[in-house]
Amino acid sequence: MVRRLPAHAAVAALAITASACSSTPSAAPPTVDFSASGGTSVGMAPMDGMGSMGPPAPSTTPPPPISGTAVSIDNFAFAPATLTVHRGDTVTWTNHDEEPHTVAAGDGSFRSPGMDSNATFSFTFTNPGSYDYICSIHPSMHGTVVVTP
Repeated sequence: MVRRLPAHAAVAALAITASACSSTPSAAPPTVDFSASGGTSVGMAPMDGMGSMGPPAPSTTPPPPISGTAVSIDNFAFAPATLTVHRGDTVTWTNHDEEPHTVAAGDGSFRSPGMDSNATFSFTFTNPGSYDYICSIHPSMHGTVVVTP
């Protein structure tokens, strides 16, 4: 009898744990019957509304490009990393870091001086195309401006 007590306790704990796994009440709560003959039976009723609990399906539509004319420099990153503007738009970069940063185009079309905290740099894009740029002080920082006609 002593050896069956842990098995009975495990069955009871399992039934209690299973009943606590949902906020949806079941039609009949789980029951545990410790019969005098030493046998154990556990009865559980199915719960309503238990569908598949997998992660949501990934979106197949890419997000639209970010447009506007402002780029924030914060936490050693350009945000947004890719910006889409129209020909003739002026883009302004603002340094929100405590460290100085620059904005330097890979093709040499624009280059800011070192910008201390809260400093800005602006450039007007007159030709359509894609302009990759970096911070020349911290080359791991990079971004792209896409200019549409």
